[in-house]
Amino acid sequence: MTSAAVAGSGLGEAGGAGRGPDGGFSLPPGRALTICLELQQAILEHRLQPGMKLSEDEVGEIFGASRTVVRAALHALAHSGLVTIERNRGAFISRPTIREAHEVFEARALIEPRVARMAALAVTEAQLETLKAHIEAEHVALDAGEMGKSLSLSGLFHIAVSDIADQQVLGAIIRQLISRSSLIIALYWKRPDTACESHSHHALLEAMATHDGQAAEEIMKSHIVDLHSGLELKERPHHGQTLAEVFRG
Repeated sequence: MTSAAVAGSGLGEAGGAGRGPDGGFSLPPGRALTICLELQQAILEHRLQPGMKLSEDEVGEIFGASRTVVRAALHALAHSGLVTIERNRGAFISRPTIREAHEVFEARALIEPRVARMAALAVTEAQLETLKAHIEAEHVALDAGEMGKSLSLSGLFHIAVSDIADQQVLGAIIRQLISRSSLIIALYWKRPDTACESHSHHALLEAMATHDGQAAEEIMKSHIVDLHSGLELKERPHHGQTLAEVFRG
């Protein structure tokens, strides 16, 4: 399978693996959901940076939607944790604190290894092929210098592993942790290659291919610890493009 096949499988789409066309948002099909998915993808690909203001008027102008529709999209994003809505100030891309960064990766280190073990025991040949295609898509993005897209695909790879384990409660927790991790990496990464080392994904895939649950658990544990240690957790000023530059540039 190629990277195009990944997109067709749902792994490469804004909503994430196994989440369907609504991206996991409780919105009916329509303009609000479309705006929600567009903003979500831009956030996860680091085109929209933590701390950026999302003016209802500006979002409405860019997407040709009313303030009521925009407000529904922003509230859905706030429910997912990607956006923070402050009274009398408006909506902003969430900006995780250093404490939250530690807590998110500590939670991932507790949950994801166990889920990886379950996935290794349950994975099918078709699911392995989809994961292989996903890793190929990560490589294509990296080779093209599209670091934000590569990071987004890396997060979706972890969600795909969780979906294979078919644990609804743990899966929902992991999806939220992955979203928060994307914001944390955007703020605090030390070097790009720590964002999600491809060799860790390859090693995990090999363990899953042999249904070696213990190896999958150990690899995932080491991988999450490496991600955590690859962050430079200190306060940084906000820089980045404006909303208009991201969607009209």
